[in-house]
Amino acid sequence: MNEIVASPAPDSAGPLSPSSPALDALFGVIGEGAANREFERILPHEPLALIRKAKLGALRLPVEAGGAGASFRDLYGVVLRLAAADANVAHILRNHFTFVERYARLPSDATQEKWRRAVAAGAIVGLANTETDAKVVGGSPFSTVLVPDGDGFRISGRKYYSTGTLFSDLVLVRVATPEGKSASLILPVQRAGIDLVDDWDGIGQRLTGSGTTVFNNVRVEPEEVVPDGQNVGYGTAYSSTLPQLYLTTVNAGILRAVLADATAVLRRRTHTFFFAPAEVPTEDPILQQTIGEIASNAFAAETLVLATADALDVADRLRASGASPDAVNEAAHDAAVRAARSKVVIDDLVLRSASQLFDVGGASAAHRNLNLDRHWRNARTLASHNPRAYKARLLGRLEIDGTPLPASSFF
Repeated sequence: MNEIVASPAPDSAGPLSPSSPALDALFGVIGEGAANREFERILPHEPLALIRKAKLGALRLPVEAGGAGASFRDLYGVVLRLAAADANVAHILRNHFTFVERYARLPSDATQEKWRRAVAAGAIVGLANTETDAKVVGGSPFSTVLVPDGDGFRISGRKYYSTGTLFSDLVLVRVATPEGKSASLILPVQRAGIDLVDDWDGIGQRLTGSGTTVFNNVRVEPEEVVPDGQNVGYGTAYSSTLPQLYLTTVNAGILRAVLADATAVLRRRTHTFFFAPAEVPTEDPILQQTIGEIASNAFAAETLVLATADALDVADRLRASGASPDAVNEAAHDAAVRAARSKVVIDDLVLRSASQLFDVGGASAAHRNLNLDRHWRNARTLASHNPRAYKARLLGRLEIDGTPLPASSFF
């Protein structure tokens, strides 16, 4: 386990507080170069270095463990702000925060304690889960299988949609055990036999490193294996609500960026249409109304995200207090319902608003060098990650006959 190494952060004794002015300054720096990075396809290694130095990934760790002790409401509020600055960078951290919640925030053994110390020091964790030849998206069994090798194991396989791993220190790998069960491995990305391939070619979220991770006879130590079990990692009911809401939160952050860009575009306009009701674009009531609609959409999206985060906090407090499993499960289900409802609504709001931006800017807003289409492309790509229609259908069934949402995967 001596391969777990985090980048040093000599100027930061601990993680930034969610309310720290320094955090706003950090996001300001990240946001300044976001549009150009995406236009020129410059991978965001520098922003991720700043995030390591700030130890942003330790937000949810307890204060006594070197974290900020942030609530879920704090966390998603930070993600909203980061996504407004750069949706790619915010998305990169999704799998990291999910790992922290599942395996590091409240460690159950010495190995998980080491992972928590690595996160507190600034380490970032990626994910290698999806196999493109699987019949069921987001499911198992996995063709990447642990093969016994002396006192440990080896793995070989290919994973796609490895968001964030290209920029990470550690990677969580989903595999099958020799007995056919599912398990997680947490490995240093620099380990021999691991190859990170930047071959993601999506229309949006182009800089997230969501491409291929190749494992070629990679050595795995026994303590790096965490088999799924009841209330362990992926075996915890509704443990996927966090990453599900995270994607929706990034879209809400994009909506905030759409509002900022739409307002800036309108203020810069010096000409209008000959049939416009006002000679000055900023005084045009039609364009004012469009800005107002985008602002209202952004407000609604952020309100839904934070209301869902509050529900996650309720479940978290019940779990920490030793409440009954039924009470915890009921609270966790409520958070999952809110997250699903939020996605169904927010995906629509952000895509509509990203199109309205061009109603505000007119044809000149379509100039490629402005890169304003990135908002729609990024939001559409994020919305495609999870089945909105399937979620709406299961939400409908819940209302009709009370059938609970599934306790895993996309909920």
